[in-house]
Amino acid sequence: MPGRYALGMSERVPLRELKQQRAREQIVEAAFELFAERGFAAVTVTDIAERAEVGRTTFFRYFGDKQEVVFSDEQAIVEGVTERHRALPAVTDLAGAVAQLREVAVGLCRELTADGEHYRAHERLLRENPELRDRAARKFARLGEMLRAALVERGASAEVAVLAPQIALACYAAGNALADGDPDLLAGAVDAAFGRLSELGAEG
Repeated sequence: MPGRYALGMSERVPLRELKQQRAREQIVEAAFELFAERGFAAVTVTDIAERAEVGRTTFFRYFGDKQEVVFSDEQAIVEGVTERHRALPAVTDLAGAVAQLREVAVGLCRELTADGEHYRAHERLLRENPELRDRAARKFARLGEMLRAALVERGASAEVAVLAPQIALACYAAGNALADGDPDLLAGAVDAAFGRLSELGAEG
C-alpha cells in the first residue's frame, strides 16, 4: 500500500498518530488511483482530496502539492538511509566510502521496490511527466548533499566526501536505467553497476 514507509503500524502507536498515518495513506492511495485513471496532469488536489474523503486543508497538512504525493515514500526511505549511513563505521578513503554507499544504495533499492506495483506506478509517472523527473533530479541532488555532509562529519576529506556520493548516485542511475522500471531487477542492476566500477578500478 502506498505510504507504507511513514509510521509503523503498531498497537503502541498513539491514536492521533495512527489517524494521521491513515489519512496520509488514504491521500496517497487515492492520488495513485486517479493518476492511473486520468493521467497526472488531469488530476487536481481537489480531485485527490475528494477521492480520499478528506478536505483540501488535510491534504496540504501532509503534502505541499500533488507532485509531492508521487514521492511520498521516497522521502521517508531516503531519510532512513541517510541515518543508517551515518551509523556505519567511519571511513576516509574513496574506495571504502564507495563500498559503504554500495551497501546503502542496494538496501535503498530493496526498500523502494518492496511494493512492486507501487514502484511500477511511480516509475511510469516519472517516464510520462518531465516535471516529475525534474523534481526527482532535485531530490537526488539533495541526497548527494546529505551524504556529502555525513561523510564530512565522519572525517572524510572534501574530495572523498564529494566524489563518493556522486559515484554512488551515478551507479544508482545506471542500474535504474538498466532495470527499466522492473522492481525485480533494480537492486541487482544497481549492485552490478557498482561491481563493474570495481572491475574498472582493478583493471586500472
